[in-house]
Amino acid sequence: MFHLDAQPYAYPLPGDRSLALVIIDMQRDFLEPGGFGDALGNDVSLLQAIVPKLKTLLDFFRAHHLPVIHTQECHQPDLSDCPPSKRDRGNGTLKIGDQGPMGRILVYGEPGNQIIPELAPQPNEQVITKPGKGAFYNTPLQTYLQQAGITHLLFTGVTTEVCVQTTMREANDRGYTCLMVEDCTESYFPAFKQSTLEMIRAQGGIIGWTATADQVQSGLTPWLEALTVGGAHAG
Repeated sequence: MFHLDAQPYAYPLPGDRSLALVIIDMQRDFLEPGGFGDALGNDVSLLQAIVPKLKTLLDFFRAHHLPVIHTQECHQPDLSDCPPSKRDRGNGTLKIGDQGPMGRILVYGEPGNQIIPELAPQPNEQVITKPGKGAFYNTPLQTYLQQAGITHLLFTGVTTEVCVQTTMREANDRGYTCLMVEDCTESYFPAFKQSTLEMIRAQGGIIGWTATADQVQSGLTPWLEALTVGGAHAG
């Protein structure tokens, strides 16, 4: 069995290509000025810092024909899937559904709801639109993973302590072998990110593993070479 270097110990790789990269909510509303994150008073440049590293990891997965899953937090135009408790919470200048510089905030199809151009999904990549923080709630993600035979998930995206951690915890409860890529996830609050990484890998990896993007690519390279020699085909 192949492993890659990780904390709290080496992350076990599957015996086939049943591993996917999950990119959580890398959308304009969270990463660009004028979006929802900005309206809540956050420094969006903190999130933008991970884009180059994440783009490199995404290109690696694409080059090796490994599954990639993108998520977008968004709501229907009539906000029928946005509970009042969610819309009314907070004290920002804009709320979900309000008109902002990039269209209506967190509404499906609006310019601000689009994934940033650097990470835009390709036609063969799965895009999961989700009304909540976790990517399993009221979405087809579980069905897709089961049908695709995916057992191992690498988590990236924003924000570390909210949508990324929520989805990773849900995946762990469903039996997936999960790893969070440390330098491909970010928070508006650096201390929250660090605490999340520590919680994930505490108690012998109670939720999962963490590793850097370089560690991921270094570990996946010999694994992929072995699968190729063994006759595995692209997923």
